[in-house]
Amino acid sequence: MDKLILIKYGELTTKKDNRNFFINTLEKNIKTLLEGENIKITKDRVRMYITCENVEAIAKKLQKVFGIYSIVICHKVNNNIKDVLAKALEIMDHSKQTFKVVTNRADKTFNIPSMDYSRQLGSLILQNSNFKVDVHHPDITLTVEIRNNGTFIYTNELEGSKGYPVGIQGKGLLMLSGGIDSPVAGYLTLKRGVDIECLYFESPPHTSIEAKNKVLALASILNQYSGHIKVHIVPFTEIQETIFKKCPDTYMITIMRRMMYRIAEKYSEKIGAKIIINGESIGQVASQTLSSMVCINAVTSKPVIRPVACYDKLEIINIAQKIGTYETSILPFEDCCTIFVPKHPVINPVLANCVAYEKNFDYDDLIEKCLNNIEVIDNLNPSQFEELL
Repeated sequence: MDKLILIKYGELTTKKDNRNFFINTLEKNIKTLLEGENIKITKDRVRMYITCENVEAIAKKLQKVFGIYSIVICHKVNNNIKDVLAKALEIMDHSKQTFKVVTNRADKTFNIPSMDYSRQLGSLILQNSNFKVDVHHPDITLTVEIRNNGTFIYTNELEGSKGYPVGIQGKGLLMLSGGIDSPVAGYLTLKRGVDIECLYFESPPHTSIEAKNKVLALASILNQYSGHIKVHIVPFTEIQETIFKKCPDTYMITIMRRMMYRIAEKYSEKIGAKIIINGESIGQVASQTLSSMVCINAVTSKPVIRPVACYDKLEIINIAQKIGTYETSILPFEDCCTIFVPKHPVINPVLANCVAYEKNFDYDDLIEKCLNNIEVIDNLNPSQFEELL
């Protein structure tokens, strides 16, 4: 079988001593994604090769694997220029009119320089077809990679997700709500090589089973870019009701977020997460002003990563649409962040006030109760939760 998939690493090639670790992690992630498929993977420091049966379908799946710059469906041939010509004429789209040849001579033992080889092959294509040369705006670019393990030719290149392989940076805990922002934050974090698990705060009966299933559906979409995601569901009702009874309504959201951060910090230690991740965007709502972030962040020493902090809403929506979470995020099921919302939440909270109001109840016991009753959901499947929404 001469048809195979060639993977270009992109950003991974900037690494030196850690490159093998990055490439091996990428291979592991690909095997996780393609579990059950009949594939064979070989690799070196600049390319990875996958032989399989359903090449086109698998190439499309690989577009969701971080750490891949581009995916190429190519043909492996002998270095003999006649064999290359024959395959080139076979794979070039003859409904097109113009072409150019680009040669990458990675095997320096091959005795024809890249530019000379491109000219020779281009001349033979002109003699044996109706194509014309256009080196500036060709209809087809025929790429020839001459490598130690063979010559690979192709005309199309699929864009990969780029970034780093998931897992190379360790684990983070994503505070996942049912909104637009936090799934995008999770996606961007995965792209930088951080493996994520999700923490969702539910508050039944104030939040519905549909709200929970909506979050699970969002997590399952993110899982297509990772394959390792678990969702940890926090029973938050008692804390939220206590805040409602014991604290001024203007500070309810601020106090609630401080409780969430306390829980996230303790739980991240339990699962071995190095950071907390959320979808906060500066100034988007009252709890996301800089003053609010300072007051809320004061309860944790764990690093908090906010990937969409400097994005505006339209930019976040564009990413959500691209990654497939937007339509689920806008389903009209409220999560605990949107219930008990006061008419006029404080936008510049004072830390001393937060501390004083929290003395009105024993939150340590309530937090411990939450941590002891967290539900863990694994094996996420998008279709499974879409049916429940």
